[in-house]
Amino acid sequence: MNIDKNKLIENIKKLAQPKVLVVGDLALDEMIYGDAERISREAPVLILQHTKTKLILGGASNAAHNVATLNNGKVGVIGVVGQDYHSDLLYNTFEDADIDCSRIVRDKNRKTIVKTRISGSITTSITQQIVRIDRQSKGPVSKETEDKIIRNIERVLPDYDAVILSNYHIGTLTEKIIKNTIELANKLGKTVVVDAQKNLSEYKNVTSMTPNLPDTEKSVGFKIETETDLKRAGGKLLADTSAKAVLITCGADGMFVAEPNEKYTKIPVFNKSEVFDVTGAGDTVTAVYSLALAAGVEPVYSAIIGNIAASIVVKQFGCATTTIDEILSAASNLNI
Repeated sequence: MNIDKNKLIENIKKLAQPKVLVVGDLALDEMIYGDAERISREAPVLILQHTKTKLILGGASNAAHNVATLNNGKVGVIGVVGQDYHSDLLYNTFEDADIDCSRIVRDKNRKTIVKTRISGSITTSITQQIVRIDRQSKGPVSKETEDKIIRNIERVLPDYDAVILSNYHIGTLTEKIIKNTIELANKLGKTVVVDAQKNLSEYKNVTSMTPNLPDTEKSVGFKIETETDLKRAGGKLLADTSAKAVLITCGADGMFVAEPNEKYTKIPVFNKSEVFDVTGAGDTVTAVYSLALAAGVEPVYSAIIGNIAASIVVKQFGCATTTIDEILSAASNLNI
């Protein structure tokens, strides 16, 4: 594919302009580290001497964090948390990241979504994860919480340029919240981008969506093995949702953008390097892609910028973010 490098660089500079609202399953990643000391006398388990605890924004929170590092904190989040110890930690982590969390709804009957990873190490080895503990409520939010979320979206969406619906299917994004948000965003002329893992055909009349290959296969109902299959899948998602574009992320095989009138573009992986951790890379793509679309960048160039950003964060462990300067540097060094 032919890429105008000057155009690419100018488009990257636009990422700082739009304001973005993220609605979805807000989560906290709690990373607990320790040094392996000995085997316990109580049970055949390791005793770790605690060294540090690191709090990272995960789930939909990670998409918001990626936006915040690119547009200087012009981002807000709406979702639900419990009235528990971890809700305060999540609020504090949002505030440290310069993210507006004032419209989050508290629900005493739900748990704040937390993924606690406990990792250990010894002096002669790398740190390894030992166990992960998930805290979350099953089932959709109550009608009362649903109504509060919708009211908060109605109050603040006029102040934003784009909304990301980040659905990890933990109960925040009900059918009513999805429908009302999309209808309001379209009425206000806002960019709407969906990051969901299933039921993609439920998101009607959005600007775009960013499914990965396995999630696309689940939604379209067939295996994707060739570029012809990608075209068929992209075309089906466009027909089912009336989206203006669909971005399918294909891992090591790059990305695929489908647009109306059978306009298809295969994007290779740029800036190939050693991959340390793909955790959260999809959130990075969604955040960067959404910012670019909201800034008026065409879908293919928006996807390319997202591709470059993902190549940066996969070099880091855990949910990572990047900056415009890092993306500009990587784009300048591309051999295209």
